[in-house]
Amino acid sequence: MLGWFGIVRLGLVQTALGAVVVLTTSALNRVMVVEYALPATLPGVLVGLHYALQMLRPRMGHGSDVGGRRTPWIVGGMAVLCLGAVLAAVATGMMGGALVPAIGLATLAFLLVGAGVGAAGTNLLVLLAARVAPERRPAAASLVWIMMIAGFVLTTAIAGRLLDPYSPERLVAVSAGVAGIAFLLAAVAVAGIEGRAAAADAARRPTAFRAALAEVWQEREARHFTLFVFVAMLAYSAQDLVLEPFAGTAFGMSLGESTRLASLQHGGVLAGMVLIALLGSWCHGRLAVLRGMILGGCSLAAVVLAVLAGAGFAPDGFPLRAAYAALGLGNGIFAAAAIAAMMVLASRGAPGRDGVRMGLFGAAQAIAFGLGGLAGTVMLDLGRLATGSAIGGYAAVFLADAALFVAAAAMAPRIGRAEAPGRDAWPSAASAA
Repeated sequence: MLGWFGIVRLGLVQTALGAVVVLTTSALNRVMVVEYALPATLPGVLVGLHYALQMLRPRMGHGSDVGGRRTPWIVGGMAVLCLGAVLAAVATGMMGGALVPAIGLATLAFLLVGAGVGAAGTNLLVLLAARVAPERRPAAASLVWIMMIAGFVLTTAIAGRLLDPYSPERLVAVSAGVAGIAFLLAAVAVAGIEGRAAAADAARRPTAFRAALAEVWQEREARHFTLFVFVAMLAYSAQDLVLEPFAGTAFGMSLGESTRLASLQHGGVLAGMVLIALLGSWCHGRLAVLRGMILGGCSLAAVVLAVLAGAGFAPDGFPLRAAYAALGLGNGIFAAAAIAAMMVLASRGAPGRDGVRMGLFGAAQAIAFGLGGLAGTVMLDLGRLATGSAIGGYAAVFLADAALFVAAAAMAPRIGRAEAPGRDAWPSAASAA
């Protein structure tokens, strides 16, 4: 089992992955829309392709199950991701002139980004689940997620300075530098950490992917958790594109004020993750405790969103900053606890199918993230039309989002329960690890 140093090493892989993804999905998005005045739909479709490719996560997890090794998939996935990121920067730089060929190259690039994220991310979590002791999983889940966020922050802060003043050559150079450093960091961090483990059972009894996927989908625990991840992450991501505009529209906040408000919310997310790391480790990562934390986090988020739905109609004196911090806290609690539960459940069921299960969970999360932002903005527009006011539109979004969190909270008590509803199968999870 890995010690804390080994866990941090795997966290560095997630940091590298996050650094490349945020540059590709955020900075290039801005260049297309602002510098080249292209329709915002273009980067939206390209980012959607990146999410769509992650539906292949179960297939990638199955590939590592059959081979019995995760490291080649992590390193290979990072290589594909970094190649896609550089090609995406080249394509973006071309959009000021040869637009049609640039869009074609960008399409290929974002497909590579999605494939790389799916291969590396899925197998990193499988390796983490297999090599971390059960009592350390909540802390490991929080640490890895926090290190991914750190990759976001460092990349946007450093690359943001290097990209000014903008030029296509500078964009490609900075993107290539970030991708190169990220790949080297990930390759060094994961080197030798898997050990010379024996090939998985699946490697000794090869099974076609469709048969393996059908076998896993028949497992009640895996199927229920996949559906939970989709509902919860849909609720989580549907907030992203509406919270800052809501602060400006309903409370008259400036761009700087709403940005600081978003920072406060992200601080709440980090606080929730740290709380899970502490409480989860203190409770030895028991699945029953994780269920309670997921239920609490989803319930808190639902309550705050319901309150925000009414806040726009009576903004005077409303504690908006406290509400955003509380929403972030609920999001952080449920997200970190869900990742810890994911690490437990990946090894529950038929042997040699850990990668397929983790791939299912990851695909559900990616699809939900891809749909969430779109669903939130569509609901906002529909709410505006139905109520005749922007405040009514935001209220509709927040109420729909709260309903999703209520649904996720209702699913939480059944996470990890097999045929016997009252059984806490923690001992078998510990032995499987």
